[in-house]
Amino acid sequence: MCEHLLTTQQAATFLGASPRTLEDWRLRGGGPVYRKIGRRLVRYCDTDLSAFIASGARLNTGMDHL
Repeated sequence: MCEHLLTTQQAATFLGASPRTLEDWRLRGGGPVYRKIGRRLVRYCDTDLSAFIASGARLNTGMDHL
C-alpha cells in the first residue's frame, strides 16, 4: 500500500538523483515504478522508491552483468 505519493522533484530528492534522470528513466525504462494520474500527472509511491533502492543492493562488484 502506498503511504505517500511524491512528485518527480520529491522522488528525485528521495533518490539523490535529478528530476531529469527520472524523466529519462520513464522514457527508457529501468527506473522506479511510477503512476500516471490523468494525462499529465506523474507520481511516485514512497514504498516503490524504497523497493527500487533495495533492488540495487549488492554484496560485491563481480558478476553484476548476470
